[in-house]
Amino acid sequence: MADARDSGNPRLAIIAGLAMIGIYAIQFVAARFSLREHLTATDLATLRFGGAGVVFLPIVWRSGFAPMRALGRRRALALAALAGLPYPLIINWGLTYAPAAHAAALCPASIVFFSFLLSRIVFNDGASRQRTIGVVTIVTGLLLFIAPARDGTGGVLFGDMLFIGSGLMFSTYAVLVRQWRADPVTATAAVVLLSCLPLPVLFLFAPSHFHAAASSEIVSQIVIQGILAGAAAMFLYTYIVRQLGPQTASLFLPGVPIATVIVGMAVLGETPMTIQFAAIAIMAVGMGLSAVGGRIASERLTVPAPGGS
Repeated sequence: MADARDSGNPRLAIIAGLAMIGIYAIQFVAARFSLREHLTATDLATLRFGGAGVVFLPIVWRSGFAPMRALGRRRALALAALAGLPYPLIINWGLTYAPAAHAAALCPASIVFFSFLLSRIVFNDGASRQRTIGVVTIVTGLLLFIAPARDGTGGVLFGDMLFIGSGLMFSTYAVLVRQWRADPVTATAAVVLLSCLPLPVLFLFAPSHFHAAASSEIVSQIVIQGILAGAAAMFLYTYIVRQLGPQTASLFLPGVPIATVIVGMAVLGETPMTIQFAAIAIMAVGMGLSAVGGRIASERLTVPAPGGS
């Protein structure tokens, strides 16, 4: 099957990936702070898509609804179900059972693995030996990263399964974006606006601790969870998928726990154990191997076959 990704500027896609890593690291630390102190999982989801809706509604209003109609109702609903409101709710639900470090590691690890697997199945993407070894190395490093925090209880295992399930959801979203050649702005706007529709019901009936949080904290979370994580990072990842494909786009995600450790040390005063620093080094090696493997696979695809057809 022909590759559906756009021909664009790889350097710009890399810059977008680094910006996305920074946003998600800040978002994760901010979410951890508020979940521990004041707000609930549904509070954060409400702020995430309420803030993102404020960003995208004027964009859609100015450009019109024709691009979203072209995407189609079923496709828009599918993308929203995978990367919209259910996605952060599942992650935040998992955080009520498992340590935050598990989410920081298992979410990107599962996205890397499932993006690799689904791209092979759906698009028959080639994978060099280096890329395969790199993906295995990344997953090994991420699992090693969460090992010190495991307590072996059923609740922790349930939380871990929720994190892994969220990774499968987001990987499927990325594959569908590529398969349908969805425009990044249109796809992100569809996800955000459809996720805003049930927010009034969520606000009225779901458990909430908004009254316990200061107005400055709520405004900060609207900016971080909504404008940055819900709108900007979502658009950046969709853009990277269009430029580089789901497999390569997913390779930025192991940088999230690495950046989260750095931000967490500075903001929360949390220093990882020695084994977790070792896991970070292993992840870095895995990303390097995967990047080299991806370049080798691309070069092989561009070499004309003998007696070309």
